[in-house]
Amino acid sequence: MQAVPLPALAGWMWVRDGWSLFRSQPLAFFSWAMFVSLMLMIATITPPIGPIFFIVLMPTATLLSLSAGRHASAGQRILLGTWIEPLRQPSVFRRLLAMGGLYVAFCLLLGLAVFMPFSGEVTEALKNVEQTNDLLPLMEAVKTPMLIFGIFYVIMAAVFWFAPALVGWHGIRITQALFFSWIACWRNKWAFLVYGLCWLAVFLGIDTLISLLALMGLAPNTAATIQVPINVVATSVLYCSFYTSYVAVFKDNERMSASEVESQ
Repeated sequence: MQAVPLPALAGWMWVRDGWSLFRSQPLAFFSWAMFVSLMLMIATITPPIGPIFFIVLMPTATLLSLSAGRHASAGQRILLGTWIEPLRQPSVFRRLLAMGGLYVAFCLLLGLAVFMPFSGEVTEALKNVEQTNDLLPLMEAVKTPMLIFGIFYVIMAAVFWFAPALVGWHGIRITQALFFSWIACWRNKWAFLVYGLCWLAVFLGIDTLISLLALMGLAPNTAATIQVPINVVATSVLYCSFYTSYVAVFKDNERMSASEVESQ
């Protein structure tokens, strides 16, 4: 697989093209984002099994999002059967689950490696919270390990970013897919930096807008209700931009016409 190195401005173009792709079939993409959000909400209230199960399914959800983007880009309607179409190929779902399990293992190992050296400080801070109800010492104790975790998590995310598509569409082995994904992200690191900053600005902008509405007198419950569909739309566009980034980086390998999509 040959990844094309792109300029930093490409990160913004992925977001822009994701918006255009979303507008082609907004209801389908909105419904998919709502479904994923619902699964995430269920996962957060059913620890520890729920979060682990959700993370294991992340590569599968990524491939389904990419497949929907591919169909929409080819001018085809996204129907209910479209979502599970990539999983009909032999062994694809099993390999995606294996990738999800590997992702969970990496997250756990990374968390242990980062937080173990600070376990004494965090334990003392937790005891202090129980005695004084002051969260400030705990926040100070976890600030450094969280920063380190965040840095290494970005690297891990790059390793897994394109891997579901490479496994599901190109039949590449998991280890090779992870390697190619890392190389592709590294070659386009400045584009991904701009891409990440764009999405950070989008979600911070939404939060700022809702906060301004609340300051202007809008009831907090009403403001929260308004924010939910706006966040879902933004998330829908984010999922669409997964496909636009894939096509831009691997465009020499993405030559599937509409007729080829139908024959999958």
